[in-house]
Amino acid sequence: MTALEQLKAILNNRYETEDGDEYQVVLKEGLNSQEIDNLAKQLPLGHIPGDIKELLKFASGFEFSLIDEVTFDAVGQFAFENVFPHSVQLAGDGFGNFWILDVDNKGNWGNVFYVCHDPAVIVKHSEDLAEFIKHVDEFGRLGSQSHLDIVHEKTVLNIWSNKNGFIELAQARSSSDTTLKNFATRLPDNYVVADLRNKSNGEGFAWGQFGSTIDETIRHETELIWGFEKQK
Repeated sequence: MTALEQLKAILNNRYETEDGDEYQVVLKEGLNSQEIDNLAKQLPLGHIPGDIKELLKFASGFEFSLIDEVTFDAVGQFAFENVFPHSVQLAGDGFGNFWILDVDNKGNWGNVFYVCHDPAVIVKHSEDLAEFIKHVDEFGRLGSQSHLDIVHEKTVLNIWSNKNGFIELAQARSSSDTTLKNFATRLPDNYVVADLRNKSNGEGFAWGQFGSTIDETIRHETELIWGFEKQK
């Protein structure tokens, strides 16, 4: 199912706030061809996938009471450029944490990540935009039992407290995984590696484990692999 199909599938769903007030998805106005072209210029190779263009024509996002709104056109607004060089800021939780969509160096729209600052953790949240919309719908229907709420309230704490999600550099450099090994070999000796390739939703790493500054973070050119500096 495409993101547009998933969005259309939830338009008639009704939800309730904690106060018992009923609400529905309210669409934000779609973009015209010129606006989509202008958006594409901000992305690698000036490319927006065809299915995403159709989505943007239909709606540039939607209002959703529990998380305010979801936007599909907030390109280049997220500040972690070293971690996500090209991204779409989909939504915020009102506390400085965000759901962002990673765009690769060919302009393809990929996974959605939840980026939390307290604790300082990044979690793979959804496989793609369509699944993220599905997760928003589940949040409205299931509340604390939904994937979105579990990641927001529990998963980030688990990653921070029980496993930081990093691979020590020596281990990465001796790996039989050629991609990982070659990347690690190029990193300075005071780095660790985070690898979210082929990982399930809910997997992540504690980006703030070694300090809050990520200016020296190094992202692999094409893969979901990062090098983080162990700050003194």
